[in-house]
Amino acid sequence: MSGKFVRASKYRHVFGQAAKKELQYEKLKVTNNAWDSNLLKTNGKFIAVNWNASGGGAFAVIPIEEVGKAPDQVPLFRGHTAQVLDTDFDPFNDHRIASGSDDSKIGIWNIPESYKFHDHVNEDGEPIDIEPVKFLTGHARKVGHVLYHPVAKNVLASSSGDYTVKLWDVETGKDMITLKHPDMVTSMSFSYDGNYLATVARDKKLRVWNIRDEKIVSEGFAHTGAKNQRVVWLGNSDRLATTGFSKLSDRQIGIWDAFNLEKGDLGGFYTVDQSSGILMPFYDEGNKILYLVGKGDGNIRYYEFQNDELFELSEFQSIEAQRGFAVAPKRMVNVKENEVLKGFKTVVDQRIEPVSFFVPRRSEEFQEDIYPDAPSDKPALIAEEWFSGKSVEGPILVSMRSIYDGSTPSFHGAKKPEHPATQTNDPQDKEVQAKKAETPVGESKKEVKQEAPKSPTPQNSPSPSSNINHVLKEDKSINKLLKKASDIDQVNHAEDPSSDTSGWELADDEPAPIKIEPVVNPTKTKKEDSFKAEPPKETKPEPVSIATDKGQEQKLPQKEKSPEKAKSCDEENCPAPSSSTRETTTVVTTSNREDSSTAKASPKSLGLKQSVEKLSTLVLQLEDVIDKLIKANLDKDERLLKLEQKVSELSK
Repeated sequence: MSGKFVRASKYRHVFGQAAKKELQYEKLKVTNNAWDSNLLKTNGKFIAVNWNASGGGAFAVIPIEEVGKAPDQVPLFRGHTAQVLDTDFDPFNDHRIASGSDDSKIGIWNIPESYKFHDHVNEDGEPIDIEPVKFLTGHARKVGHVLYHPVAKNVLASSSGDYTVKLWDVETGKDMITLKHPDMVTSMSFSYDGNYLATVARDKKLRVWNIRDEKIVSEGFAHTGAKNQRVVWLGNSDRLATTGFSKLSDRQIGIWDAFNLEKGDLGGFYTVDQSSGILMPFYDEGNKILYLVGKGDGNIRYYEFQNDELFELSEFQSIEAQRGFAVAPKRMVNVKENEVLKGFKTVVDQRIEPVSFFVPRRSEEFQEDIYPDAPSDKPALIAEEWFSGKSVEGPILVSMRSIYDGSTPSFHGAKKPEHPATQTNDPQDKEVQAKKAETPVGESKKEVKQEAPKSPTPQNSPSPSSNINHVLKEDKSINKLLKKASDIDQVNHAEDPSSDTSGWELADDEPAPIKIEPVVNPTKTKKEDSFKAEPPKETKPEPVSIATDKGQEQKLPQKEKSPEKAKSCDEENCPAPSSSTRETTTVVTTSNREDSSTAKASPKSLGLKQSVEKLSTLVLQLEDVIDKLIKANLDKDERLLKLEQKVSELSK
């Protein structure tokens, strides 16, 4: 069936746009070092770029407004005796930046207030190089990554080739905490409140640390490919996203429960493509959009994260590949033009090109729904408080409306959501999730999950037939559904599910497929009370007498019409009636339309029973399909393992 659905989303039409040539930064000398870092960092006011310099390592800082060609001689931040591998701006001080180097040192630098990329020269016209304020020493090997704490001022994390991650008090220059790993860390990311750190190392394991306890909260194997992996914490939630490679070199995305990594990724890896470049992930907490920037290609893919799944929005394509990419803080975007992300990419190691992403809106008013409050430049804690054990629920937030109006900024502390950001307790949202009209990335991995839920364990769960009976008896909305079915023929010709209004839009160019869905509690809206076309559903039985254990009819008193007192024969564990008795067996309903105490058996009750039996059979069939697919997947893994062993034996 070729039905095509488009998922309703306000970010469905987000588009990327590169800046014009006159607004780019040219004649740059981006480092050609092969170390895996982003090469660029920005805080919205400056751009830091690892420079291809002789005589030790250096990096350059370019003010955002100084576009155009770079001078022949540029002021550099010099002081390291080896290549600069990574930099990071202090989120609470726009003029402070940290650097990690191959010389095993961490440099802390202040950007002069009068600093200019083009005119920072002395009396002789020579550029004035900037020297570090201090060096942080303690690592035994190169420092590959540096990352400032999102909540506490003067707290810096660094990863090194000595297999450790250190947390520094920048003010005192002391390494306060050391997290020891069995291999080199390739990526790390702080949680929203800054109490946890997610790391991924070359041993292919993903770990979440309680930083101040120096203990691993959760760990598990991530991607199986040999190349480096990346990790990013998905904002104010307990979810992580990783990018990596499969054994067959497919680029993958994984979504994880940060505190249950042992259980594996949620729902299977998403396969992106078979390109060789690492995917650099950037997450926008305000819009719940994950951006994936390909290293070595010109594409930037972006996905909306919802209900523990990624839904592809679109892709920014360019014929000019990037090796480095940086994203400015959300408070620095152009709110008046509905810009939701401001980024910068390197082009052929000689140019930096701004790339912005916009939500197309006609209104010129402030778009409150796409601009929630964003992290500000105000620290929630100081280093001494954080290291002593004090915690907050997140960074200090600034109102984006005040940025739009140009008024005095208003600040407030962050709060944890009442429920995890990726979950929903609304029954209507759950039914929409079950219908899933748009297939997310990795369709083959998600297909079984969308068609039928995993069967519960027999010890703790009733049979599918009893589950359905319970739903039919307990949910009052079934009465509304049964009113629409006057006989079996009307049920078989029920309303087309493609006309259901559930927040999903049907594409005009293709017909809607008819899908068989698992039985769920019907929602309360009148439109969604209609039956699906397949399989046939139950019809409205009339209130009649109930059969006793001896097969004789017993009059149902009028006072027992309440749902609490009316019980079906199944719940009393009564024996199955004979064929002659079955014709007179009826179902007690909770309808208040009639007051008759006795009635003869109606053929509609037989239609209801047959429908329940068919649905039970369908559920069991779907469970068998799931079991077969799981077994096939395990067999495939065993074959791959044997193949790898043979290859390793032959290579010896």
